[in-house]
Amino acid sequence: MNKNKIYQYAGVAFLLLSLAACKPIEIEQRAENKTVPEKFAGAENDTVNTGKLKWNEYFSDPNLQGLINQALQNNQELNIVLQEIEISKNEIRAKKGEYLPSVGLKAGAGVDKVSRYTNIGAMEANTEMEPGREMPDPLFDFGVGAQAKWETDIWGKLHNAKRAQVQRYLASVEGKNFMITNLISEIAESYYELLALDNELVILNQNIKIQNDALNIIKDLKKNARSNELAVKRFQAQVLKTQGMQYDIQQKIVETENKINYLVGRFPQPVERSQNAFDSIIPQTVYAGIPSELLENRPDIKQAEYELAASKLDIKSAKARFYPSLDIGAGVGLQAFNPTYIIKPESFLFSLAGELTAPLINRAAIKAAYYNANAKQVQAVYHYEQTILGAYIEVANQLSKIHNLENSLDIKSKEVDALTKSIDISNDLFKYARADYMEVLLTQRDALESKFELVEKKVNQLKASVAVYRALGGGWDQNPLISPDITKK
Repeated sequence: MNKNKIYQYAGVAFLLLSLAACKPIEIEQRAENKTVPEKFAGAENDTVNTGKLKWNEYFSDPNLQGLINQALQNNQELNIVLQEIEISKNEIRAKKGEYLPSVGLKAGAGVDKVSRYTNIGAMEANTEMEPGREMPDPLFDFGVGAQAKWETDIWGKLHNAKRAQVQRYLASVEGKNFMITNLISEIAESYYELLALDNELVILNQNIKIQNDALNIIKDLKKNARSNELAVKRFQAQVLKTQGMQYDIQQKIVETENKINYLVGRFPQPVERSQNAFDSIIPQTVYAGIPSELLENRPDIKQAEYELAASKLDIKSAKARFYPSLDIGAGVGLQAFNPTYIIKPESFLFSLAGELTAPLINRAAIKAAYYNANAKQVQAVYHYEQTILGAYIEVANQLSKIHNLENSLDIKSKEVDALTKSIDISNDLFKYARADYMEVLLTQRDALESKFELVEKKVNQLKASVAVYRALGGGWDQNPLISPDITKK
C-alpha cells in the first residue's frame, strides 16, 4: 500500500470520526398541556366574555377614567417596561446581524525595514521591480480594500437564535399588557376604597350628631334627677371616641389619595371624585365566557406561551452547535509600496477562503449548553401550565366571591336597617325609664359597626368586580401595535 492511499484512508477515517463526534445527544422534550375544563366551577358557559370589554367601557365613572388615562401616560414603572421592550427590539436587530455577512472597508499604510542578512532581505536585495530598479529600502506599503466574513448558518443556529429573541420580544409586549391590567385594577380598587372612606366619614358625622343628641337628652334627664353623672360621662366618652375615629379615617384618605397619585405619576394632590357616588355604584354584571378563552385573553398566559416557544428554539440553536460550521471570508482591494501605483491594474488583489469547523474535542461545554436548553424548556412548560391553572382558579374564586358577597350584602343591609331603627327605639325607652343607658350605648355602637361592615362589604364587592375583570384578561389593548419589520422571519 503506497503512501497516497494511506493518506486517503486516514483522511476518510478522520472525516468519519469528525462526523460521528458531531452527532448530538437526543433528549425527549416535554410537551405542554393546554387543556382546561369546559366551564368555570359553579358557573354556566356564557357566549359573552366581560374580559373582552375595553376598560373605559367597564369603568364608567369619568373621574376614574381620567385617572387611568393619566396613569397609562405617566406611570414610571410602565414607562420603564416600555424601554425594556425597546431594548428587546434592539436585541432582535443584533441577532439578525449575526447571520448576515459582515462587510468592512479598510485603508492602511506602513513601512517595513528588514535585515539584509535574512532570507527575505537577501531576496529583496536581489530582486528588481523593473529593469535597473531595485526594491526600495525601507519598503512602504499602502492599501485600500474591502473585507467580508460570513457564517453560512447551514443548520439554522443563528436563525433560530434570532427567532427565539423575537418570541422573547413578544413575551415582553405581553408582560407590558399584563402590567397594564394590574395598573388599571390597582387604580380602580384604590379609587373605590377612597369612595368607601368618604362614606365612612359621612357615617361618622351622622353618628356623632345622633350621639350628641343622646348626650343632650341624658343631661336633661340628669337635671330632672332621672339620671346620674355616670351616664353623662359614658355618653360623653362615646361621643369623644367617635370623634377620634374621624382622624384615623382622614389619615387613610390622605394615604389612599397619595397611593393613587403615585400610580398616576404625580405629586400629592386631592383626587377628584364624587362625594356621594359610593352608595349609587352598581357593579357591572360579569360574564365569564368559557375557560379556553383565557389562553387568548390573559397576557400572562400569552407571555408564558411566547417564552415557551423561545425555549424550544433555544434547543434547536444549542443542537446545531454539534454540527460543523462553514465560514466564508473574502477580500478585494488595491495594494502597492508607492501611492502612485495604487491605480495600476497590477495593484489589484483579492482573496476567497472557506473554513469548515467541527467540534471534536471540546464537547463538554456544548453538551452542558444543550442540557441546560432542554431543562429550561421543561421549566417553561411547567411555568406555562402553572400560569393557566392559576388563571382558572383566580377566575373561579372571584366568581364565587361575587356571588357570596351579593347575598351577604343583602343580609347586612337588612341588619343595618334594623339597628338604625333600634337607636330611636332605645332612646325613647330610655326617656321613659324602660331601658338603661348601657342599652342605648350598645345599640349606638352596634349600629355604627354594622354600617362600617356594610361599607366594607360593598367595597369588597366592587373590588371583586375589578379582580374578576382583571382575571378574565380585561384592561389591555387587544390589538397591540407590533413592528412588522421586527417580528417577520
